[in-house]
Amino acid sequence: MSPLGEKLISRIRAFGPMTVAEYMEACLADPVYGYYMRREPFGRYGDFVTAPEVSQIFGELIGVWAVVAWEAMGSPRDFVLAELGPGRGTLMADLLRVVRVMPGFTAAAEIHLVETSPRLRAIQERTLAGCGSKIHWHTRIGALPAGPLVVIANEFFDALPIRQFRWGDERWAERMVGLDAEGRLAFGLRPLDQRPLARPLPDGAIVETSPIATAVMATLAGRIAATGGALLAIDYGSDRPGYGDTLQAVKAHQYTDPLAEPGEADLTAHVDFAALARVAAEAGAKAHPLIGQGEFLARLGIGPRADALAAGKDEATQGGVRAALERLTGPAAMGELFKVLAVGAPGLLMPAFDGHG
Repeated sequence: MSPLGEKLISRIRAFGPMTVAEYMEACLADPVYGYYMRREPFGRYGDFVTAPEVSQIFGELIGVWAVVAWEAMGSPRDFVLAELGPGRGTLMADLLRVVRVMPGFTAAAEIHLVETSPRLRAIQERTLAGCGSKIHWHTRIGALPAGPLVVIANEFFDALPIRQFRWGDERWAERMVGLDAEGRLAFGLRPLDQRPLARPLPDGAIVETSPIATAVMATLAGRIAATGGALLAIDYGSDRPGYGDTLQAVKAHQYTDPLAEPGEADLTAHVDFAALARVAAEAGAKAHPLIGQGEFLARLGIGPRADALAAGKDEATQGGVRAALERLTGPAAMGELFKVLAVGAPGLLMPAFDGHG
């Protein structure tokens, strides 16, 4: 058992079982043993690869989207360009490099990164050291300054803690993390009086909610509705309410038992885009219909950009560009698994969504 596992076992013995949300929060953000506090998650030698690490094209096209969104907002002289969960800073570095051709945008943008891990912040500082822009860091979204807002959240919402509820024997119960007869971490159920969902479900069905994710979206969408702006959320999930256990752990690019090594593996869950879109609309913003990452990047011109990068290069380089293109946009790769949700102020023409421009 990992050091964090031992700590959680002691906590459960003292205070009783934890919700799945509490377990996820501890595994990812424990100040001493949390996954994002001490491990190298990203890249070939980490546990998983995100789209910005696949190719520079991804961050460049997000930069194009941000510029066009800023222009659609009326090119405000000052605005907040924020990224949530910036990883190693790769996306923002690629974005800032490509937007240098738009001096009005770079002069107006005040760049803010929301990062809870001191270790990842140090990596981001090194990545962005030569970007030519002043970077501001925060540990919470509420610290973002006032004003028009352009937000990028790539693989951010999937890491926010979820709660799980099970319907069975004509009653609801919450899924908990407790201890089995041998004192090992195990899933169990705690009966509930309230009904987390009204619609009928098959016996044994599990429903997931993320109060933290919807609170984050409500906060950002409310700001966007009030002061202008746009938000881009890219993640894996669905726009249709459903049920099922989507909690997963990844270590060394392989799926593993979420309870096996707390703090040593990444924990995520599928994003409920339908809930995020509903909350955004309730906050006064407009949530645009969800599209796949492949279609989104195609609308932004990933094909011509890949051709330009490969032109005149040796065969190995061209092959690498083609492989990255397939990984980012292919239906069997990230192109359909990952979805893109755009949220904007009412009346804002959203690049890649309104008119596909």
